[in-house]
Amino acid sequence: MQFRRPKTVIGAVAALALAGAGIMAARGQGGAPAAPASTIGSFEVSGVKVDVSGKTADIAREGGWRIAQRKGWSMLSQQLTGKPGSLSDSALDSIVTGIVVEREQIGPNRYIASLGVQFDRAKAGSILGVSIAVTHSPPMLLVPLQYSGGVGQVFERDTAWARAWNRLRAAGSTIDYVRLRGTGADRLLVNTGQTLRHGRNWWRTILDQYGAVDMLVAEVQLRRDYPGGPIVGIFSATHGPDKTPITSFALRIDNGDAIDALFDTAVGRIDKAYQAALTDGRLHTDAVLAARPPVAQAAPVEPEETATPLATPSAEASSAATTSLSVQVDTPNAAAVTASESAVRGVPGVRSATTTSLALGGISVIRVSFDGSQAALRAALESRGWSVQEGPGVLRIRRGGAPQASPTPKAQ
Repeated sequence: MQFRRPKTVIGAVAALALAGAGIMAARGQGGAPAAPASTIGSFEVSGVKVDVSGKTADIAREGGWRIAQRKGWSMLSQQLTGKPGSLSDSALDSIVTGIVVEREQIGPNRYIASLGVQFDRAKAGSILGVSIAVTHSPPMLLVPLQYSGGVGQVFERDTAWARAWNRLRAAGSTIDYVRLRGTGADRLLVNTGQTLRHGRNWWRTILDQYGAVDMLVAEVQLRRDYPGGPIVGIFSATHGPDKTPITSFALRIDNGDAIDALFDTAVGRIDKAYQAALTDGRLHTDAVLAARPPVAQAAPVEPEETATPLATPSAEASSAATTSLSVQVDTPNAAAVTASESAVRGVPGVRSATTTSLALGGISVIRVSFDGSQAALRAALESRGWSVQEGPGVLRIRRGGAPQASPTPKAQ
């Protein structure tokens, strides 16, 4: 969720601790309020600590964000070039696209917070002299599996583990996650039992439903010594139907009040492990999973000698030419989801267009039924100003700009 920078002074009533997760404030040039910015195409630095005093709560918070920009830039420079750097406040205002409030405490004259800072990728890369090209993975279905009390759950019920993955700001990740809402058919198709199956045919059917070409299972087992006591989380990350291990580790907290912080830390570590596996070439798609079974050919029918009049094409015959495929589109906010659905529905020949996987700030998937071939739909979208990439049963569309990711797996 994104918020604009507050203009009013926060009074003494606001001197309560605000535990924020993923709250974003957009920044404009000169520090002025701006419209909420998309996180796509940004460098992000998290865990920037600030502790600032001021005459008022608003002045203290403004000063905290200013200091966070400076610290964040130094941390980003250290990560990308190996040495810290500095810029003037005016230069930072022009490249900072957002401030993410991870945790904050606001008092009448003091501001304590842990913040994340997002920088424009093109501008920051140009200043630091680093490449801004990013190689993404093919779309991968994420399955958040949680075991608690010996019972496994994915989307059968709402879990804190699934919510933690939905909080992940994956714009800076090289993994193209397909994250589900856990509603409707999601609970039937992607459940605990499905994670134990190795059959490629059924997995291929599920992946096609959500516009993915592979799957990842992020698993946590929670162990409690006694109610209200310490909690140990044993985490593991696997890849593919055979659950090839990627990483595993354990984390501990003293009580259940910090469960969200525990899960957020684990999600970050697993995401980094997946990115490292992609870089090392260990995250390639299973050849059997990617293969499509041959279509059985019907036996030829001998023509009858009696001449029959030609039949008018029926509705059933015309529907045989209907193509069902997935369309991936960047959706930085809810308005982009509605606009993308409307734009796809407006293409001649489109029977229906429904969002099956929603990811605000990421890539959503629209299931499209089209009277024609996939190539014809691609041509129709390109004629309307979309930039289109094509893969087996999936299209990736953008408004202008050069595409950065491919919806098809690369050959290993």
